[in-house]
Amino acid sequence: MPFTNDLHGFCYYLMCKHGNPGALTEEQKADEFRKMYVMKSPVKMKDIRAVAACCNINVDKLDSMPSNLRGYHDVYNENKTIYYKQGDAVSGIENTILHEIREMMEPHFAEVCPSYEFLDNVALHIAANRFASAVLLPQENFIDKVYETGLDVFELAGYYAKSCSQVLLRIGEVLNGKHFFYGALYERDPGLDVWSLNYCTLSPSLFPEPNFGELGAFFPTKGTTVTPGSLVDMAIRGEKPYLVRIFTLLDGMPKEGKTREGLIALARPMLVSDVPTRVALVVVLGRNRNLLDPQVKRIMPEIVKGFHSDLY
Repeated sequence: MPFTNDLHGFCYYLMCKHGNPGALTEEQKADEFRKMYVMKSPVKMKDIRAVAACCNINVDKLDSMPSNLRGYHDVYNENKTIYYKQGDAVSGIENTILHEIREMMEPHFAEVCPSYEFLDNVALHIAANRFASAVLLPQENFIDKVYETGLDVFELAGYYAKSCSQVLLRIGEVLNGKHFFYGALYERDPGLDVWSLNYCTLSPSLFPEPNFGELGAFFPTKGTTVTPGSLVDMAIRGEKPYLVRIFTLLDGMPKEGKTREGLIALARPMLVSDVPTRVALVVVLGRNRNLLDPQVKRIMPEIVKGFHSDLY
């Protein structure tokens, strides 16, 4: 095995073991990364800093950084530094360091494998986000916890000490192709006193009969504000979780074979000093209600009957 005390060595190891790194998913790269540097779940800040030091990468904070930037890296000869925003949450700093490490791998992949095709800036940003999430929330361990908690965004965020947004998006990634799942995280803008959707994910199932690809427009998208009387509004005003079953007529089936497919939606507020600060909305197929059972049994939401409003 080649020396892996720097990123070049790790990238060379990946190429020797798997061939062109471009053929690997970010999930696979993250798995190899964790194994190489013996990172156990839940991954903590000290583990990430230790790996950065092992790869001869300095990590430093900056007092001032553009509002739309959480961090960046600088490479000058043998000096490599990752900068993060001072005052950022620990989970944000962890994500920033791993994100930048993945971006720093890109030129090394091309060096160790001449046939490797560079990702463009947008693709690299997306890949780095996926790599960071996959390192912090390993799929095999994480999906077990997802099922164990009943798709509970807040419980998982607490267990892994990660942000609710990262956990929500990761649930969508690990359930994709396994179960239909829609998740959204609503947060309150204190300046405007308005609640809006800041993060969401839609993972279609592989079931052949319901064409949920056409149902994407049914669900709220990023930037959507909360509608009065909606399920999310009920959770905010009631300061407690609500569960509802919604029936939808599915297309993509013969007219005589159309059925009413149930969706189960759970809106749950996070309370800080008895005041809602965010709301997690999760939706699964009615046939998969058991996925939510551990969470439902734990938080005992109010069951809404005769619901004729919007989810959001």
